[in-house]
Amino acid sequence: MRHLKLTRPLVFFDLETTGIDIDNDRIVQIALIRVEPDGTRRTYETLVNPGRPIPPAATAVHGISDADVADARSFAQIRGEVEAMLQGADLAGYNSIRFDAPLLQGELRRAGSEMDLRGARHLDAMVIFRLMEPRNLTAAFKKYCGKDLVNAHSALADTEATLEVLDAQVAFYDAVPSDVDALHVLCNPDEGRFVDRGRKFIWNDEGLAIFTFGKHQGEVLNDVVADPRKRGYLEWMLNKDFSEEVKGILREALGGVFPRKDG
Repeated sequence: MRHLKLTRPLVFFDLETTGIDIDNDRIVQIALIRVEPDGTRRTYETLVNPGRPIPPAATAVHGISDADVADARSFAQIRGEVEAMLQGADLAGYNSIRFDAPLLQGELRRAGSEMDLRGARHLDAMVIFRLMEPRNLTAAFKKYCGKDLVNAHSALADTEATLEVLDAQVAFYDAVPSDVDALHVLCNPDEGRFVDRGRKFIWNDEGLAIFTFGKHQGEVLNDVVADPRKRGYLEWMLNKDFSEEVKGILREALGGVFPRKDG
């Protein structure tokens, strides 16, 4: 680091997890780099056994499977090592204020730690990125078209600006193709992986629907329907604020008709 001025240690950290629920999901991998004010560094990285199955949707993101963590230690077993890296230090990460820090704090508490991460100063590169590089249409119009967007949030003005921005992006980036088919693939990298547009279900390797959320996360829809103890959860979902697409999938499943991916 050539520009950050440190007066106390700064720990950069990142977590890979079973999901994005900071209250209920668990760590499957943790990495920390502790930088001292004199510039010396200490690195710590390990897989963690979360004590529960890793959902396929999570494995698809970070590539860590149940087999990978089968022989790994639990977070409780590595707690002391993590605390030693964090002791007396400030924190830094990417989206770590809203996600990594609260999830890590939860793991520490469950493991019996008294360490309180709220006492540390916390730097977040994503927050700075968003502050310095706004990602709204006005900013895009200025960056790609070199013009100020007049009448922003007027439907027609925003539509015209979007037209110009998209056309300019094709010229701006060598990696952005000009034909619609290739652009569609670029803009929809997950197409075909999820059963529904809300991504409540994902296809497994056998072409069956898997829950991506909730108490049955990682379970096959067919198996949940077949278990009388679990069918009540589907009835509960039908009475909650889920999309009509999801409710349609549930109604058909409860009637014995299950989604199946072709090919």
